[in-house]
Amino acid sequence: MYKKEFDIRWSDIDANRHLANTAYINFMSHTRMSFLMENGFGYQEMAKHNLGPVVFFEHIYYFKEVFAGKPVTVTLQLKGLSEDGMYFEFVHDFYDHKGRNFASCEMMGGWIDLKERKLTGLPKDLFENLNRLQHVQDFRIITKEDTRKFGKKPKDL
Repeated sequence: MYKKEFDIRWSDIDANRHLANTAYINFMSHTRMSFLMENGFGYQEMAKHNLGPVVFFEHIYYFKEVFAGKPVTVTLQLKGLSEDGMYFEFVHDFYDHKGRNFASCEMMGGWIDLKERKLTGLPKDLFENLNRLQHVQDFRIITKEDTRKFGKKPKDL
């Protein structure tokens, strides 16, 4: 399991004096990118393949408030991966300084070819690097249909 520790900054607190929703999203993004950069997805490698990650959704479940003053830990595990690596699903769990789980998030995303502006699979070496991330117990192979499982479609004005 990949772990990243964060201090809660003044700017991470909202009007209710607890950790703001935006801070959860920033901590998760920082955790994901730290893992990726440490595992072959650095800026040069991504530029070489014209790759960039895109987020399809993030579903956050809040269990308990958390306040400034003590560090928090954010974990990352692989919940799903398509056979070509185009789609991925991660689970992030949030823990307070005593190891108590105060939030969890399931997020799904994909890889975009930054030149073509279309979703694309991963080169074999990057796929293998990503697939080495610890899998959750209910890990699964993702299909395109899984990315549409909530039935949401754009509705123009």
